[in-house]
Amino acid sequence: MKKNLTLVFNRSELGAGTRGSSLGIDSILIEASKRMKSFFIETPSIKILDKNQFLFKETKYKWAKYAGPLIDVYKDISEKIENQLANNKYPIIFSGDHSNAYGSICGLKKFYPNEDLGVIWIDAHADLHSPYTTPSGNIHGMPLAMALNEDNFKFEIGDVDDETVKVWDQLKKINNIFPKIKPSNIIYIGLRDTEKEEDYLIKKHNINIFNPLKVRSLGVKNMVKTIKNDMLKKCKHVYVSFDVDSLDSEKVSSGTGTPIKNGLLIDECKMMLRSFYKWDKSRCLEITEINPLLDKKNKMTKSIFDILEYVLNI
Repeated sequence: MKKNLTLVFNRSELGAGTRGSSLGIDSILIEASKRMKSFFIETPSIKILDKNQFLFKETKYKWAKYAGPLIDVYKDISEKIENQLANNKYPIIFSGDHSNAYGSICGLKKFYPNEDLGVIWIDAHADLHSPYTTPSGNIHGMPLAMALNEDNFKFEIGDVDDETVKVWDQLKKINNIFPKIKPSNIIYIGLRDTEKEEDYLIKKHNINIFNPLKVRSLGVKNMVKTIKNDMLKKCKHVYVSFDVDSLDSEKVSSGTGTPIKNGLLIDECKMMLRSFYKWDKSRCLEITEINPLLDKKNKMTKSIFDILEYVLNI
């Protein structure tokens, strides 16, 4: 069945540690104009609240940087994604940094409050830190911890003050639903750069992982079949989040904030994303962390556009 698409443009990069991911959307649109792809002007689109002006100020929270304005951004994402779903729309989200995925999860869970949400997290990183474990304070390393309502006090390392504790609690409890997902309904694909604090949670909750070697040993088709027919069989709704750092930084591009080698290849991503996109349980697809400032000859944007052409048949 053909999906009723809406493009969602979210330029927020408040959660990132390196500047420039807010430009990823414009790089995609410029590439679309070069390829004469009218899809991006013919498909209805909406914009998310932009609070990147706060990047010109010192953050109030050392271990949860820009958490205050991010609450407003996540609430705006949540409301707009919920509205799109209510109107039988399928959101294709282009976002600055991966912390924005938390807002998307908030919106999906608000619309489906009583049903399990599956999350396919295609990323080199686990994004399971909290203010208590983060080495940097960058919130793009925390979206799944927020969705899981996870603090991981066992590995507390930071001198987290009362104000940060308060704002972290507000983040986790957006829409007054917490936790928003279950660990058993998370699937990692492309994961290969984690820290001991995250490894502990992955092992504790037995979260499913397909690192690039496992993807290749199984084959994309078999991996997708296992996810659909076994791992997420009980979930009625699935969110797919594609961080471009899941791609191999040496063989594809380093045009992202945290590039990691030995990653996924373009053809592998084409196959899995097209299959997940076409799945009748799929409710939303997000593409994130394209950073043209860190790229060479716009390779990342061109690679992602090649993937989108195949997945969306544009």
